[in-house]
Amino acid sequence: MPTISLCMIVKNEEAHIARCLDSIAELVDEIIIVDTGSTDRTVEIVSNYTSQVYRYPWKDDFSEARNYSFSKASMNYCMWMDADDVLEETEKGKFLELKQILAPDTDMVMMKYNTSFDEAGKPSFSYFRERWIRNCARYRWIGAVHEVIPPSGRIVYSDIAICHKKVGTGDPDRNLRIYRKLLAEGKTLDLRQQYYYGRELYYHGLYEEAVSVLEAFLLSEAGWVENKIEACSVCASCYYKMGQEQTALYALLRSLGFDLPRAELCCEIGRHFLEHGNIHNAVYWYETALRIPKKEYADGFVLPDCYDYVPYMQLCVCYDKLGEQEKAREYNEKAGACKPYSPAYLYNRQYFDSLQRKEQS
Repeated sequence: MPTISLCMIVKNEEAHIARCLDSIAELVDEIIIVDTGSTDRTVEIVSNYTSQVYRYPWKDDFSEARNYSFSKASMNYCMWMDADDVLEETEKGKFLELKQILAPDTDMVMMKYNTSFDEAGKPSFSYFRERWIRNCARYRWIGAVHEVIPPSGRIVYSDIAICHKKVGTGDPDRNLRIYRKLLAEGKTLDLRQQYYYGRELYYHGLYEEAVSVLEAFLLSEAGWVENKIEACSVCASCYYKMGQEQTALYALLRSLGFDLPRAELCCEIGRHFLEHGNIHNAVYWYETALRIPKKEYADGFVLPDCYDYVPYMQLCVCYDKLGEQEKAREYNEKAGACKPYSPAYLYNRQYFDSLQRKEQS
């Protein structure tokens, strides 16, 4: 059975580091903690879980710090988690089972990363990340921000999920500040970093600058197709913010040139037509979203609701506007089957019930 070193970089995480380690400590064979300058009780807390606690000066480079943590590992595989991550009880049995059955020639295990949740705690945004990585010099982190270990070798996809449950806002300007610093130093951002830099600019309301960076990324011949598709969506959001709605639509449609339609993009296109009063076009795109199968092991960012709940709910709105209340009610019930706790579904149900009572009176 393979052994696993949990390798973490932390700083001022006293509020939730114990929650993280309590969820995973008994399942791994070694815990490596690299502290990058805590001034709270973080080091004291983690010392209750492991004696392998190292100090490392923060240099505005996540990859450098993570690689240092990996350099201290002695087990077969390195596993990373952030301090505000947690392995839920439902996942622990699967975690242990995977350790028992993992083929010895496996180089990397990809696990689902749930980073947003709806009102019932159901994941609403997820994607796969490299989680167990063979402990050898071949696998090292790259990228000062949004760091990654490029997948290679024999890769196994697992349905085990790590949940990112952030407490507090952190430093919202950190990533952009690091990118600005790199550029000021004359560093060149690779394509992946260009994509994430464009996203950071968008998050900070710098829409024209974001579009400039992302359009250059889209024009490059290389680059990961999932990043290209997502860049189209971010560009569209920028154009909407700048009041260029037709250009935003073109940005969304541009995504279709990179691969088959994604339900997420279909829903965005449908929303555009719905908001502009073109209901029949909106219906087409929401119905298209429903026809797209949800991949069990998708490579890019996934909004699960875009494959069922969102198009059902929006088709309810569309058919209500078209005066087809019975069809609208049917779609609302389909949305309710996905999320019976949804306030929108419950509100619509009352609305249709009231219409029915009026017809009967």
